[in-house]
Amino acid sequence: MNQPLHHVTVLLDEAVNALLGGAPAQPGGQWIDATFGRGGHSRRILQQLGPEARLLAFDKDPEAIAAAARIDDARFAIRHEGFRHLDTLPAGFADGILMDIGVSSPQIDAPERGFSFRFDGPLDMRMDTTRGQSVADWLAQAEMAQIAEVIREYGEERFAGPIAKAIVARRQERGPITGTAELAELVAGVVKTREAGQNPATRTFQAFRIFINAELEELQQALAASLKVLRPGGRLVVISFHSLEDRIVKQFIAQHSKEVYDRRAPFAPPQPMRLKALERIKPSAAEVAANPRARSAVMRVAERTEVAG
Repeated sequence: MNQPLHHVTVLLDEAVNALLGGAPAQPGGQWIDATFGRGGHSRRILQQLGPEARLLAFDKDPEAIAAAARIDDARFAIRHEGFRHLDTLPAGFADGILMDIGVSSPQIDAPERGFSFRFDGPLDMRMDTTRGQSVADWLAQAEMAQIAEVIREYGEERFAGPIAKAIVARRQERGPITGTAELAELVAGVVKTREAGQNPATRTFQAFRIFINAELEELQQALAASLKVLRPGGRLVVISFHSLEDRIVKQFIAQHSKEVYDRRAPFAPPQPMRLKALERIKPSAAEVAANPRARSAVMRVAERTEVAG
């Protein structure tokens, strides 16, 4: 598209304040924006850091990498990788890690990316368009049972079975589905009831996007890596936009916010807790009114407690 697509960063001040909350003004150190997107958080973090600090970002999207190239700051660097690659960093590398999970507005609003049922475009949905399989390619050969499982597990869609059956029947009759409008129309023909204001295809599109990008698996890997990468006292800040992501983050923080006893060695000292849960923040009513896409966001903040490694 010729016109640049606009992205409004959710919980901008809240996230950066939480990330840097345990640090002095204009801190040095190493910081990580694990999901660069269009750089709203990174730019605000750089405004707050001192001259000796460094900010490392990650993103899979080539368009995000192009946006990052416009940041002219020697303190900033980005890797064209998903944030699962946090585990390649040394132990105790970072003073803070920010993760903003989900899809950015430019991705949703660009028809050629295939994320949205609101525009007709190729049924792609890959975060990284330089590699991997598109949704169209996967649907062209996936078994009905697998399609239903993906829709049920990642979309929490109660009509998963009938939708999968309709997709396979359409494939057998007229060939694979290749466009977003065609998929949305097919799903709407199956899903006869839906929550007020929600498109019948919402859950199916969400499910295919999460699956094709292995989003939940990558989130789990990145959270696990954060325990190694964060220094003691370092902050972990995670913004999620639907219940599947938030549940993973909530359970991860809870699991590591308590001492762990080895049942096989009842008299051995427990392993110390590795995180301290700090807060849970939702967008203000004013932010939701200005940016309706913020309404489902949940930010969780934790602090690394014991020696990393």
